[in-house]
Amino acid sequence: MGYSVGQVAGFARVTVRTLHHYDEIGLLRPSGRSGAGHRRYDDGDLDRLQRILFYRELGFPLDEVAALLDDPATDPQEHLRRQHALLSERIGTLQRMAAAVERAMEARTMSIRLTPEEKFEVFGDFDPDEHAAEAQERWGGSQAYQESARRSAAYTKEDWKRITAEAEDISRRLVALLDSGAPADSAPAMDLAEEHRGWMNRNHYTCSYEMHVCLGEMYVADERFAAYYDGMRAGLAVFVRDAIMANAVRGV
Repeated sequence: MGYSVGQVAGFARVTVRTLHHYDEIGLLRPSGRSGAGHRRYDDGDLDRLQRILFYRELGFPLDEVAALLDDPATDPQEHLRRQHALLSERIGTLQRMAAAVERAMEARTMSIRLTPEEKFEVFGDFDPDEHAAEAQERWGGSQAYQESARRSAAYTKEDWKRITAEAEDISRRLVALLDSGAPADSAPAMDLAEEHRGWMNRNHYTCSYEMHVCLGEMYVADERFAAYYDGMRAGLAVFVRDAIMANAVRGV
């Protein structure tokens, strides 16, 4: 007996009027009729309806949907391949849109609250906001990121000047230590690594020894961090990483 128009409307979450319209324009004609002349749909009709609704969801007009479904050169497997490709493209588009909205939301709620002039005064030609989206994408779900974002949103220009000066001072002393020939696992090197971890704790987020080791690895693996450290002194990125690792072993 098949399915009634009301049952099919319920399955597909469309209106009866929609199914009547599809019948009238020849897009989806029911395969049978009841003794009383009512529309009856079989499983093949439901398969066609599913494909219709898929293409409609992607914005295809009804005449193009009809042309796609009635193309004699296209078999059901080809429809599935086409649907998969279209759906993958749609998912990618929506993911990019969602990411853009998330970045905009993050920028409004957790960005560094400085004017462009103040940012230049504190950071020079480095704009931290340019890296905010990447940081949010890589670590946005972590507690450390959220803690850092909350702190950063409250810092003033003077706070950032102090934080930047402290970091530069630690870096200068690391360069001097490397120039002196001290090994990365020496007490002075480990002390500076611990001072760096304390700087992270005070200014950004709770930095465990494990987290600090991850940072040290990133300073070498990420070419931008490596270029920053090695730009001050060749080999400094590896020296900092090794000092951080030695300090973590000592601390544990």
